[in-house]
Amino acid sequence: MKKSNAIAPAPARRRFLRRSSALIGGAFFGATTLQLLNAHTSWAAATDGEGQRGKSPMAQGYGPLKPTADQNGKFILALPHGFYYQTFGATGSEILGSNGLVHPRAHDGMDAFVGPNGTVRLIRNHEVRNAPDDSSLAVPSPSHLKWDDSLGVGGTLTLDYDLEKRKVVNEFVSLSGSLVNCSGGRAYRDMGWITCEETTLGTVDGNGKPTGWKQKHGYAFLVPTSANATVKAEPILGMGRFSKEAAVADYHTGVVYITEDSGNTSGFYRFTPTNPANLHAGGKLEMLAVKNSPQFDTRANQTRGTALPVEWVAINNPDPGDIITSTNSCFAQGLAKGGARFNRLEGIYRTKHGSFVFVSTSGGDAKYGQLWEYTPNAEGGALKLVFESPDGGTLDSPDNLCVTPKGGILFCEDDASGDGDSHPLAPGIVNVNRLVGLSPSGEPFEFAVNIFSDSEFAGACFSPDGKVLFVNIQGGNTMGSGMTIAIHGPFERGPL
Repeated sequence: MKKSNAIAPAPARRRFLRRSSALIGGAFFGATTLQLLNAHTSWAAATDGEGQRGKSPMAQGYGPLKPTADQNGKFILALPHGFYYQTFGATGSEILGSNGLVHPRAHDGMDAFVGPNGTVRLIRNHEVRNAPDDSSLAVPSPSHLKWDDSLGVGGTLTLDYDLEKRKVVNEFVSLSGSLVNCSGGRAYRDMGWITCEETTLGTVDGNGKPTGWKQKHGYAFLVPTSANATVKAEPILGMGRFSKEAAVADYHTGVVYITEDSGNTSGFYRFTPTNPANLHAGGKLEMLAVKNSPQFDTRANQTRGTALPVEWVAINNPDPGDIITSTNSCFAQGLAKGGARFNRLEGIYRTKHGSFVFVSTSGGDAKYGQLWEYTPNAEGGALKLVFESPDGGTLDSPDNLCVTPKGGILFCEDDASGDGDSHPLAPGIVNVNRLVGLSPSGEPFEFAVNIFSDSEFAGACFSPDGKVLFVNIQGGNTMGSGMTIAIHGPFERGPL
């Protein structure tokens, strides 16, 4: 998920998204996620998914975008008319009440919970990849609370945002000592945030040479929403050790669904805990397989809307030895039993009707990304391809995503395709990143454009009352390059 923060001349303009020929009526705005996903499947079938190639213009969404300044007069985003935003928690800025500690680099996955005293509590990942001896802009905290003692450089921050004052009123490091905290998801009954390490670094490399790390990595950790100070980082061993991207629990059963971001050797997993309220008490890790199609390859040549019945194969050794190989990894174990293969699985979100939507960042015939939906049932569940981007103008490398209060879908782009695209609203920036939504009629539309840098969007989530959208710009290793943004405006007039 990491991207450069450099700005360079643009060789070719991104094709600008055009208005839909049909206005979106208010009757659609109560649509559920299920209705939206079905609508998109119908739209894609009717147009062959070629929204950018003239067969069907893109949806209007909230109307044309324009460069918009934050509260300090700095132009970070292009947004539709009527929307405005505050930026805060910037890389290198001081953490409130910390006596000089600063916000780390690499803002990533995040979610919003009910906070104390009427605030919104944001728990935010930091995908820090520093070497063991590099603490620059890393996640700080006392050594005895870290997973990897004094060496671990990643973790999470908790920020309490006052909706009336429109500013952060409290913030602190909530977990540290981990590495490459990419994304995560809501735990059982929203009791916390599951933060995931997108790495499998151990204490030694493949040749047995010391890496400098004192602990194995590739785990998930729980940050309780009730914590008001740094918690001791304790890995959830039963959830396995692999390059995790995101993990979210079924609200009713507590089963945790997990995505793996390991290139073409990525799987989709579920962890059935012994006690949903105590993830450290153990459980069973399994990998998704398509029934009667062992080692099913989802990466290309897939048909939108086809429900694939699935089963789950056991991962017998979820926590392999220090050195993970092509034979002992969780993916290798699952594949050997017939597990399915994906291309870079990243964000996952649960929907109100009980299914889970997740993205394959580089999946699809054109490799610009896919949206999958998994629906549990007593027989194992069903997997369905809902969306596949035909080109970078429609959607380029979706990463994090969220299900909106109205049941819509909002994608965070991490333009990983390297196709050199640009955008009329972001002159001078190559590989522009956007927030892209799906309209109730199933058509993609632009909601926001990063006009500040070429950095990815991450961590999109709405406040519990559905009135404010929070999102991160990840940034690089320089002061002010990453930040969190609170977007306010007339969400009620459109599909989000």
